[in-house]
Amino acid sequence: MEPKLATILEEVRAAQGRVVALTGAGISAESGIPTFRGAEGYWVVGSKNYLPQEMATREMFDRRPEEVWRWYLYRFGVCRSATPNAGHAALVTLEQRLGERFTLITQNIDGLHRRAGSQRLFTIHGDAAWVRCAAECGLGRVDQPDLGERVKETPLTAADRAALTCPRCGEWLRPHVLWFDECYDEENYSMDSALRAAGAADLLLVVGTSGATNLPMQIGRIAFQRGAALVDVNPEQNPFAELAERSARGYFARGSGCERLPGIVAALSP
Repeated sequence: MEPKLATILEEVRAAQGRVVALTGAGISAESGIPTFRGAEGYWVVGSKNYLPQEMATREMFDRRPEEVWRWYLYRFGVCRSATPNAGHAALVTLEQRLGERFTLITQNIDGLHRRAGSQRLFTIHGDAAWVRCAAECGLGRVDQPDLGERVKETPLTAADRAALTCPRCGEWLRPHVLWFDECYDEENYSMDSALRAAGAADLLLVVGTSGATNLPMQIGRIAFQRGAALVDVNPEQNPFAELAERSARGYFARGSGCERLPGIVAALSP
């Protein structure tokens, strides 16, 4: 391990500081889940290609709910078939060793952290495991119905439509995910809780995120402005790496989560 990184981690370990891990699509890509904005995100409706930024919106859901559900059911099937990797496992180990001094914030909706065993977890973009009523009738969050494996061409059947209907009011159920034309909130996406955790962190450990969304960047800026230690794990340069390099207690640990996290966790462990 690089001397500067080892020194930063040793200072946090010796002070018994609070650690917040913030993860993005990069950690799940190592489990075979394509990044959201990659080629697998495109969807064809009729003769038109739609981008993820068009499909993953309330506006599109209101216009073409069946097409949005077909897209998500295919993507959710990819998530279910993936398994947690060494990066996910390392963060579970860190949680077990630090207890209440550890918080995990993830942008990923794939559920891999939860399936790996993470419990102190905020899913700020939602979770593919759940659905809720699109009409907000008060149903609350419920398990997503298991509609089997899907390919891109799989149409919705009458049975699918029935399973995706709110049992309370008869309107569509929707994926429990944050759409591009929606705002973060505490009730569904733990926004306030995530910001409070960032405000109390002695170390922000960022793994596999490009910094393309608002709340994660807020979390990074809070840590930077407070002078918290900031370690960014990513194969590529990104806004979090720039923050880390500007910080007196920061380090850009170039590499993947599977490569770098086991050593980082070992260095932070009591």
